[in-house]
Amino acid sequence: MSRGGNTGKGKSSGRQGGKAGGKSYARGNAPIRKATTAHKKTESDEIRLNKYIANSGVCSRREADLYIQTGSVWVNGKPVTEMGYKVKLTDEVKFDGRTITPEKKEYILLNKPKGYVTSTSPEKSKTVMELVANASKSRLKPVDRLGRNSMGLLLFTNDDQLEKKLNDYRVEYRKIYHVELDKNFKAEDLEKLSKGIKLEEGFIRIDEVNYVEGASKKEVGIQLQSSKNEIVR
Repeated sequence: MSRGGNTGKGKSSGRQGGKAGGKSYARGNAPIRKATTAHKKTESDEIRLNKYIANSGVCSRREADLYIQTGSVWVNGKPVTEMGYKVKLTDEVKFDGRTITPEKKEYILLNKPKGYVTSTSPEKSKTVMELVANASKSRLKPVDRLGRNSMGLLLFTNDDQLEKKLNDYRVEYRKIYHVELDKNFKAEDLEKLSKGIKLEEGFIRIDEVNYVEGASKKEVGIQLQSSKNEIVR
């Protein structure tokens, strides 16, 4: 008897599959039903409404809470006054009748020249905001500040969390200054400065101070850690 022959009426043996319900299957090729699992929502799928509004550049989170309470914010055609309400990035959010979208975080570095005040308020004097006015459509704010006659890198961002963290007076960040004087800085004064200085704001500890390599003794590099602004002017 051949291996592919029939062994009985209506039955077949061998490696060829039989028919079942009008469909034929080869051995091992029967359809497999894949188990389906429902997609679970994660925190990354949603964002708090006040954060969504703040990210859009309209206002801060705290101010957004006030607008939500007064019914100025609508989500998908309905007013929302619930604190802590979460939305998806695909939801339609309107603020005072205007559709808003959360803007991406932007970080801009400016090499600040002399003669500009570090301020976001309109003043008679020139402000650094004039220098970055065309850099972005986002609501930018300067992190820290440099005096009118100071030059150096100044960070602007619409990242409220980063701006708040870096401007926290309780945290001391490392700061590096390149100071140019109108006369040579004496070696004995360099030694005194290395021990720290006492200002109206309190005692400032100097981590490192030295002449700038390759420059005259009119130029000094200073590294310190402090939460205070405008220590070197």
